[in-house]
Amino acid sequence: MRKTMMALALGALACAQLAMAEAPPAITMYQDPNCGCCSGWAQHMRDHGHEVKVILSQDMYAVKQAHGVPMALASCHTARVDGSGQLIEGHVPANAVRKMLLDPSIKGVAAPGMPVNSPGMGPMDGNLTTVDFQGRPFSRD
Repeated sequence: MRKTMMALALGALACAQLAMAEAPPAITMYQDPNCGCCSGWAQHMRDHGHEVKVILSQDMYAVKQAHGVPMALASCHTARVDGSGQLIEGHVPANAVRKMLLDPSIKGVAAPGMPVNSPGMGPMDGNLTTVDFQGRPFSRD
């Protein structure tokens, strides 16, 4: 009985380590080539383990429309999580992205506009509120 319990515990530990070792999903970010702050957000996401592919677009309005981003929540760049298809609009912190990824029913999260207290724009101060694509508060970082 003890050996069985030990084997189960070791198996559970191995599974937990594999789950923790799994890299966060890659992200494809669309940005206007004239915007300088987007690269700061991309670096923030890389610092949190995401691979970020950047696609430059002269027509961000069309990108947002094609991906179904609510225009009331628009920001300077739009990102898509590879695999899940979930969307990240603007300077959303990695913590909020991680929370979104836990719930596949959430289509996307946004940091509307260009908040100065967001990754890529300025220091985080704990007062940045991100919203889901229905405009409901989603996280506070």
